[in-house]
Amino acid sequence: MSIKIDKTKCKGCKKCEAICPGNLIRMDTGGKAEISCPGDCWGCLSCVKECSFRAIRFFLGADIGGCGTTLYTKSNEDTIRWIFENPEKETREILVNRKDSNAY
Repeated sequence: MSIKIDKTKCKGCKKCEAICPGNLIRMDTGGKAEISCPGDCWGCLSCVKECSFRAIRFFLGADIGGCGTTLYTKSNEDTIRWIFENPEKETREILVNRKDSNAY
């Protein structure tokens, strides 16, 4: 499991760098996000949730049944949409109400 960063979508806002608990994301010389050791990613998804430009996706590898599916989010003030996209660009979504997201 690891993240993928699409530098063409990255706007260099540095939110992902600030939120990464493992300090794995840095800005390259062009001001775009990069992860030098994707294998060290904890899979916490903090950067995926924080990136409003959809430049960061979580890669669900075949080892966990993902077969190349990626996960990204679209958010607004009230909801987070978790979007799973398979290699054929088909998507499935899970909609989470932010105020209920920590209810157990």
